[in-house]
Amino acid sequence: MPTMKGYLYILKSEKTGGYYTGSSDNPERRLVSQHNQGFVRSTRTGIPWKIVFKQEYNSLEIARQVEYKLKKLKSRIIVERIIEEQTCKLKVC
Repeated sequence: MPTMKGYLYILKSEKTGGYYTGSSDNPERRLVSQHNQGFVRSTRTGIPWKIVFKQEYNSLEIARQVEYKLKKLKSRIIVERIIEEQTCKLKVC
């Protein structure tokens, strides 16, 4: 069975201006069917959301590891730099 591609994505709330970082095999589907429908507790108050960054990885597991690393940094400055440069240079060990 081939490995499923994974994506790191960053959403921006059109209501609050806040950011949400996530990983998925299909960020567009997750945005439409879950984030903007209020099914994700942490994004419920910021509806509507839009995808402002998306980066593909060879597997969902790697994308999730990068997501975890980025969330641990807790830095809006780093998130905004990633969006501006449209690349995430964080590596997984």
